[in-house]
Amino acid sequence: MTISDYNFAGKKAIVRVDFNVPLNENGEITDDTRIRGALPTLKKIIADGGAAIIMSHMGKPKGKVNPKLSLGQIRGAVEKALGCPVSFAPDCAKAQDAAKALKMGEALMLENLRYYPEEEGKPVGIEKDDPAYEEAKKAMKASQKEFAKTLASYADCYVMDAFGTAHRKHASTAVIADYFDADNKMLGFLMEKEVQAVDNVLSNIKRPFVAIMGGSKVSSKIGIIQNLLGKVDKLILCGGMTYTFSKAHGGEIGDSIVELDKLDVALDVEKTAKENGVELVLGVDSVCCNGYDFGTFSVKPGAQIKVFPSNAIEAGWDGLDAGPESRKKFAEAIKGAKTILWNGPAGCFECEDFTAGSRAVGEAVAQATAEGAFSLIGGGDSVACCTKFGLTDKVSYISTGGGALLEAIEGKVLPGVAAIKG
Repeated sequence: MTISDYNFAGKKAIVRVDFNVPLNENGEITDDTRIRGALPTLKKIIADGGAAIIMSHMGKPKGKVNPKLSLGQIRGAVEKALGCPVSFAPDCAKAQDAAKALKMGEALMLENLRYYPEEEGKPVGIEKDDPAYEEAKKAMKASQKEFAKTLASYADCYVMDAFGTAHRKHASTAVIADYFDADNKMLGFLMEKEVQAVDNVLSNIKRPFVAIMGGSKVSSKIGIIQNLLGKVDKLILCGGMTYTFSKAHGGEIGDSIVELDKLDVALDVEKTAKENGVELVLGVDSVCCNGYDFGTFSVKPGAQIKVFPSNAIEAGWDGLDAGPESRKKFAEAIKGAKTILWNGPAGCFECEDFTAGSRAVGEAVAQATAEGAFSLIGGGDSVACCTKFGLTDKVSYISTGGGALLEAIEGKVLPGVAAIKG
């Protein structure tokens, strides 16, 4: 069943959204992107003549009530964005009366799901090495099913529209689907777009396919890199992971970030790329600083900025961005691509002195997109780069799911999708 084909008239739909929006000290929303992302699905339900029961988590309350993480703070903003009355249930597991009283054309928002440990389904107050852990885990899984069953009892149908949590088998993202038949559970519009975007870069590939992987550590991206090496034509590796590759070949990297226990992994990546006929593109020079404050993303007073070859950085200097020759090399590799995946920045873009690498990558992706490429941008930092450089409207798709996108790219089955599609 697809949401486009479903008629919500006279039905109450419980919808898992991702309203984990950033708030300031006054509880005011500083970025409403996630709320706006869910509006097409919610408005479809209301426009059909149905009612929407909205559920989400906020932050990490770890199974305890925390007023600072209450979804009640954003009820007014959701009501304004949705354009219909939105009531609030202060306890998501005791909302039977509120759900029963809900009228068609209205919405009800439940309190933070993660106030209950049953949402995530993890035993509380017991470590994995405790002999009693397995029994506690079994008991929690049973409680999770009951929690999901309670949530399901509020509605006639279920819509999963929170891609950012689709990689977790939580009560509201996967387990709840067991309590609805196949004709009454579906992906929302946002989820459909996300799944299609991933499919475009992994299955429906138009070549050349170029992937850009940035960030500080090889270890955090190795699963994705290994999966991509069997699919891409070119793989650009940038950001802090560059220096692990340089070090693996005996290069001097100064004080740059490095994973000394992953040097063999870097060499294996190069070997696999060669075996698969993948062009592996690494930077050749770096913009470095001898006094960078990683806590405040700023250059310390009196510190200098200088360009070094990426394999000949002097002691006391940190590699913080792709140098001018690297930027040219990256842009040239992206030129002419027909499918592009970008995850991770090319440097410490938070500081204006080290934005040039990420900007060059972003602009090259935008140019290729204008020439007909499909470009998928994923991961918080890559999305932040697009926003910072004014490129959000110049790429094909910006994913809302960080961990979920990465696991999908690794080739893993997402529980939140599997629960709907079977």
